[in-house]
Amino acid sequence: MKTFLSPLNATEEKEYLRRQKEGDQEAKKVLIERNMRLVAHISKKYQNSEEEMEDLISIGTIGLIKAVSTFQEDHGSKLATYAARCIENELLMYFRSKKKSSKEVSLYEPIGTDKEGNQIQLMDIVEVDEKDVVEQLELKRQIVRLYELIPDVLDEREKEILQMRYGLRNKNPVTQREIAQKMNISRSYVSRIEKRALEKLKNNF
Repeated sequence: MKTFLSPLNATEEKEYLRRQKEGDQEAKKVLIERNMRLVAHISKKYQNSEEEMEDLISIGTIGLIKAVSTFQEDHGSKLATYAARCIENELLMYFRSKKKSSKEVSLYEPIGTDKEGNQIQLMDIVEVDEKDVVEQLELKRQIVRLYELIPDVLDEREKEILQMRYGLRNKNPVTQREIAQKMNISRSYVSRIEKRALEKLKNNF
């Protein structure tokens, strides 16, 4: 695992906090970098999950950034104590969100065919109010637009990785590690391609 810089001593931390409060972005960067060991330490608690340690640290770092940005010295707690809570909360929110999303079922999930052989989706048999119908139609329009964009803005490798990663075209979604093994490239490279592809779609949507 990556080696992180040692923490600041009390005097250094106080000085960098003062500078950050005055708008010094470099001071904020130092406070984040010098507390990355704390992120790694807390992330280790979740190492037995399906997530890669690198991903856990990335999620925990978001909590650290929030902590550094919102920390108030006059509240009595130390930055490390406050940051630890923020890092832990960020990781817990991620796992709760993941657990929730894994239980969700798409209204466009194919569940069979009618007598004429037309595909029946879950939305066709679920009772929804008028507002929900409008929302779902708009969502469907956006999904169609997204599928139209994919061949226009992504190269072949980006398309292939997104299709596997998110189970597009009625495929089962797979992990970055599985994609890496299948394509004989590193997981971190898969992650970079995935992020680049999503950014392209976002910018063109």
